[in-house]
Amino acid sequence: MPVLAGFEVVQIGGGLAAAVCGRLFADAGARVCCIDPDAATPLAFHLNHGKTPASGDVARAAIAAADLIVCEGRPRQLRTRELSLEAVRRINPTAVIVAISPFGQTGPKADDPATDLTLFFGSGIARMLTGQVDDLGEAPIRPVGEQSAFIGGIAAACAGMHAVLAGRNSPKVSGPTIDVSIQEALATITITELARAGRSGKSWSRKRLTDGNGATVCILPAHDGYAAISPRDDHQWAAWLRVMGSPDWGKDPRFATKPDRVAHWDALYALMSTWSRGYDKQSIADMAQAAHVPSFPLREPAEQLASAQLAHRTFFRPLDIGGQTIDVPGPPFGLSLAKTDRETARERSDDPMPLAGIRVLDFSWVIAGPTATRYLAAMGAEVIKVEGPGRGDPGRTSELHSVLGQAKRGIVLDLKKPDAVAIARDLAAKSDVLIENFATGVMDRLGLGADALRDINPNLVYVSASGLGRTGPEAHAVAYGTLLQCYAGFAGLNRHPGVPPRVGVAWLDPMCGLMLAFITAAALWHRRRGGGVARIDFSMLEAMLWTMAEPLLGEQLGAPPQPVGNRSERHAPQGAYRCAGDDGWISLAVTTDEEWQSLCAIVPALSPLARLGFVERVEQRQTIDDILAAWALPRAAAAAAAELLHGSIPAAALAASRDLVECDHLRGRGFWDEDGAGVLPGCRGTRASAGF
Repeated sequence: MPVLAGFEVVQIGGGLAAAVCGRLFADAGARVCCIDPDAATPLAFHLNHGKTPASGDVARAAIAAADLIVCEGRPRQLRTRELSLEAVRRINPTAVIVAISPFGQTGPKADDPATDLTLFFGSGIARMLTGQVDDLGEAPIRPVGEQSAFIGGIAAACAGMHAVLAGRNSPKVSGPTIDVSIQEALATITITELARAGRSGKSWSRKRLTDGNGATVCILPAHDGYAAISPRDDHQWAAWLRVMGSPDWGKDPRFATKPDRVAHWDALYALMSTWSRGYDKQSIADMAQAAHVPSFPLREPAEQLASAQLAHRTFFRPLDIGGQTIDVPGPPFGLSLAKTDRETARERSDDPMPLAGIRVLDFSWVIAGPTATRYLAAMGAEVIKVEGPGRGDPGRTSELHSVLGQAKRGIVLDLKKPDAVAIARDLAAKSDVLIENFATGVMDRLGLGADALRDINPNLVYVSASGLGRTGPEAHAVAYGTLLQCYAGFAGLNRHPGVPPRVGVAWLDPMCGLMLAFITAAALWHRRRGGGVARIDFSMLEAMLWTMAEPLLGEQLGAPPQPVGNRSERHAPQGAYRCAGDDGWISLAVTTDEEWQSLCAIVPALSPLARLGFVERVEQRQTIDDILAAWALPRAAAAAAAELLHGSIPAAALAASRDLVECDHLRGRGFWDEDGAGVLPGCRGTRASAGF
């Protein structure tokens, strides 16, 4: 039985983020009813496939029976629809309503237009997505595959699932309305940089300094593509030198320690590249993994479709589009459910917090798992973080722990010692959820695996997060989130044509944190209903590919994905243009003929082209881009964005983290929490209220 069997969701309208939210619920087993779904593109068709279409009285009956209702639109749009938020609330006074919009339902920017591109500029992610650059003339970039919709939809599903749990904790007269801002959900991807800016007022530099983080993780050229490696620790560096045949330059004092390698990175990278070009990308990764050095080849989407690992885990599932059967991503969480005869743990019914009375034993570390448990702590769970002696979680060396360590209790256990393992088992016996992201097999060897703990706590929801899942031929590969971004094909597509790929920001880990918090809440909902106890086997690679549905579909439908920078097949013009000042950029996208007319009125040099339709604008894209580049160059980015937005054209200046700290809109929405002399980003992206 699926974990959300019996859970009723209604998805209203054709927004992509709402469709992503509904897809995640459907993949977990919920029944999703769709009112006016979009099927105009292969991505929208995939996201809405398998949902139940409804209209008229059937739609209203579905709304009345729903546990959760999700819709997408700016405030003015949601007020003027036939099924407005007020109308939906009248039909179902107690359901959780999740409203997704670019900037939230409140605040001075709430009704501003936005697109995928402008949201990445306005959230600051475009500035960091591909890592530091050598030339600031290289435009910041958005990622492939409508990722703002995926992040917004996942955040909405996570918040909505927890809100449903809150409703079961205490009687309610009216259900909550959850306000999801895609800008805020995106901004929190770079939580470390936000925390640093909030405390110091300083922003990360887009201009490459020293190694640009290459000594931690980098991409090397191979004779058939690229391979990513991450010999970040001293013992891994020593092993990597042996993989390369113990070259004489490996004894060079310039490369003796990690700080040395950072300081002399250009010389080191050239030497490693000379070696790597003699091998194919898979051989480099295989040799490195055999030496326990994290490494993966940069794959194309087509290569993922033939993956033995994904076939073993039956990740892909067939879908018929226009008479052609193709493979589409399935859910990234392997689920097994066990019945139990014992009474489930008692949870406090007098506390409005969703996870009041829930104890979480947290064996996770760095980003993905700690992000998930931070959300669980924010929802009222008692989180006990287990760390080893010495340095503890590597996140403690940066501002990461300042945010992700909040509201958690801690215990130091040396799990190499039997007494410490006995303490861990005793804690597990008194917990509701255990989350771990050790290498495959570690928890089993410690006597802390799911099977070993089932006897002492049959009610324990056990969540394992790993790079490629706990089963399959690649289950034991050593993996980090940034390497998996390379392996999935994400890093290879997020670039301008002709520019070599870079690893970029740690995108996958925080996104997986949201997914893990969602599926944990779903498992607790299932347990409360007496359906059994879930064992969750979460694959980060599969989560990445789940969000890369668009390029995977294109690969099979005759439109193989290629790096295209910021250009779009759906909007013209769309792009990023250099402005005055230090690394000033403006992004804009024209989505309708009306917006084009408005743009031509603002930019005088475009006025002779004002009658062009979409096809003609695509044909003359370079001419239009040249005119827009000349218009933007002398202007301040913020002023240019304000002028375009005044004309109802989606636009955003490239934001730095410090710009987000100073943003009146974010401060007014409570995005920032006071922290001594500075601020820290709260556990946001969503806000709950009784209404608007």
